[in-house]
Amino acid sequence: MKKILILCMLLNITSHAAKSKTELAGDILATLIPVIGLGATVYNEDYDGSIEFLKAYGGTGAVTQILKYTVREQRPNNSTSYTSFPSGHTSSAFSGASFIHKRYGIKYAIPAYIGAVYTAYSRVKAEKHYTQDVIAGALLGIGFSWYFVTPYKNLQVTPTVNNDAYGVNFKYKW
Repeated sequence: MKKILILCMLLNITSHAAKSKTELAGDILATLIPVIGLGATVYNEDYDGSIEFLKAYGGTGAVTQILKYTVREQRPNNSTSYTSFPSGHTSSAFSGASFIHKRYGIKYAIPAYIGAVYTAYSRVKAEKHYTQDVIAGALLGIGFSWYFVTPYKNLQVTPTVNNDAYGVNFKYKW
């Protein structure tokens, strides 16, 4: 059992060692950004935020995987993998960044967005994705977060359309 565990660890280290620093950083950020977003909900005891995060992140991941296996676009590095569109790393990173933005505000999300953009760059640079793949991944992550996530505190302004009437709803969370 110990030999198998050591072999798995060595294979994992080897696979990381074969990657460029740019690609490895993108891999880490694709996971780290959403973990920070979910961690913020735990830190703030924001259980509604945890549920919203899971809906947004889960929806992003599900649609990303469905599209990968429906569209079946070959990766730019000519690998045998036909899962280029959309970029899962990018959808993950942007889902986390846009969750932080929508839930806690832009000032907390700026570093996350920078990390998400770097993740997208790393996927194109490593020839794992085309530019349209990372754009689609970013739009999925952002779209699901903006659909499912509400601001944590303070004023929420929502436009409304009802039959022939237009208006604005104001909601303040105490």
